[in-house]
Amino acid sequence: MSVEKAAKKVTGPVKAGSENKTEPTRKAASTAPGKAPATKKATPAKPATAKRAGTAAVSKTAPSKTVASKAAASKTAAAPKPPPRAESHTALVRRARRIDRELAEIYPYAHPELDFENSFQLLVATVLSAQTTDLRVNQTTPTLFAKYPTPEDLAAANPEEVEEILRPTGFFRAKTRSVIGLSKALSEEFGGEVPGRLEDLVKLPGVGRKTAFVVLGNAFGRPGITVDTHFQRLVHRWQWTAEKDPDKIEAAIGGLFPKSDWTMLSHHVIFHGRRICHARKPACGACPIAPLCPAYGEGETDPEKARKLLKYEKGGFPGQRLSPPQAYLDAGGIPAPPLGAG
Repeated sequence: MSVEKAAKKVTGPVKAGSENKTEPTRKAASTAPGKAPATKKATPAKPATAKRAGTAAVSKTAPSKTVASKAAASKTAAAPKPPPRAESHTALVRRARRIDRELAEIYPYAHPELDFENSFQLLVATVLSAQTTDLRVNQTTPTLFAKYPTPEDLAAANPEEVEEILRPTGFFRAKTRSVIGLSKALSEEFGGEVPGRLEDLVKLPGVGRKTAFVVLGNAFGRPGITVDTHFQRLVHRWQWTAEKDPDKIEAAIGGLFPKSDWTMLSHHVIFHGRRICHARKPACGACPIAPLCPAYGEGETDPEKARKLLKYEKGGFPGQRLSPPQAYLDAGGIPAPPLGAG
């Protein structure tokens, strides 16, 4: 017998056998008793799961889907909005400027919340505001400036007497050294006048870029960005920048806005951080810019509960200044009480 014929005899029966075995198997799978009951028994497994989940047994599928969808909806409502994907610089600029426009409408009376009558008072008050509230500074500086109205007066002051006045502001010894030191520098190097240049201001004891920009923007009308804790927190929540260093934050945000907007931008952001977008529990449910905020949901989203978190004039309470601008008073702002009152 040839090899070819032997091969045909081997392969032929195998194919035939496989076809014969396959067909009966298919028929058995469709008609064999015992298979159908297995399918029926598998069906009641869904109600069992639903009962364990606490759903009604009457409607086996719909209630579980409804509960799941409601749970998913509640999670979606509470979760922060996803960050913009691959946001271009142009899109970021547009979004950032839109938020600032909204803030300008919410806080048309935004202003520096330190009481001052001249550049020297603003400089000293800003130095004193470190690690304390503007309100506490405003309650303390009237006594300080009444006794030492000029840089020359404060430069010649007895440190112990200044410390006693500044005690309520905290870190009073270090702050005393700073305000006396900068007063001496102003008297000896600048003729008793506060310089209007950044490079001169930052050379003064206790004066950094943040303090310098507060003075330049509000005493000299020269634009600057004030990167305090409120500003840093909010620009991170809004995803304007991921930078952590204050100088780098200043540069990054400065690139999103015209220079002429920098000072008022700082006031808008800081006002919003103090009144609504708080550090520990932001009032998301009462925030007018919630639709624009990628971090919506980090705080209280219930409108009624959120309204109870509002501070200062938004919550009907006194503000930070004893002598606020008239525009603030016209908007319903309430002056702060003097030190020791109430």
